Amino acid sequence: MTLPTLFIAHGSPTLALEDNEYTAFLRELGARMPVPKGIAVFSAHFDEPVQTVSMDEHHSTMHDFYGFPSEMYELDYPAQGDPELSTRICEIFKEANLPVKALKDRGLDHGVWVILRHMFPEANIPVVALSVDSQRSPEEQYHIGRMLAPLRDEGILLIGSGGLVHNLRKLRQQNEPEAWAVEFDEWVAERLEQWNLRELFAYERKAPNAQDAVPSYASEHFAPLFYVLGAADADRKAERKFQAYQYGSLSLNCWQFGTT
Repeated sequence: MTLPTLFIAHGSPTLALEDNEYTAFLRELGARMPVPKGIAVFSAHFDEPVQTVSMDEHHSTMHDFYGFPSEMYELDYPAQGDPELSTRICEIFKEANLPVKALKDRGLDHGVWVILRHMFPEANIPVVALSVDSQRSPEEQYHIGRMLAPLRDEGILLIGSGGLVHNLRKLRQQNEPEAWAVEFDEWVAERLEQWNLRELFAYERKAPNAQDAVPSYASEHFAPLFYVLGAADADRKAERKFQAYQYGSLSLNCWQFGTT
């Protein structure tokens, strides 16, 4: 069973409590997928200069945000870890001469558990958290993701959790999406569907409104895209599964790569 890879926007942490079109989509997505043996998530909220892999048997739930309703801090996603899968991933990276470290007792950040809470609410699938390095070039991020491609044939679901348009300083209390955000998303969509790596790797120079959509202080939210894109390099198929916006420009999107 070869699984696709997914890029999933995790939006605001309050997505964990929301019941809307996007959360309904995430629930449906999880329900209709073949049940994976394990899940490995590249999270925007796990940004490290050295590739890091969680190595826990049992995960705690991180509430790595502030200023939200008290009920947010009571939420729990009691997923198990998978030290065997973590070790396998570390070995893959070492064989490719990528420096890697295993980390115990970190817990799952909200970039991981907020989306999984909707997709797999029973928390009965082992999860491994993977760091991103927002300071690496898109080409390097893509190459690291490609190292993990064999896991897709082993029933492991690879997810990148972030957001294609994620600029908290541009959020507005409005229902209609901002034109500049839509323009950026559509530029990315066209290149993903063409698998145009040359332009995607140069998105900072090529894409319209790139500095607003992916500000330097939040580039870690765009980075997970390249990791899971690389893991689907052998197939080079991209399909947008969902697109919506919150607060004018916060992009809620899901892309599926590889097997469709």
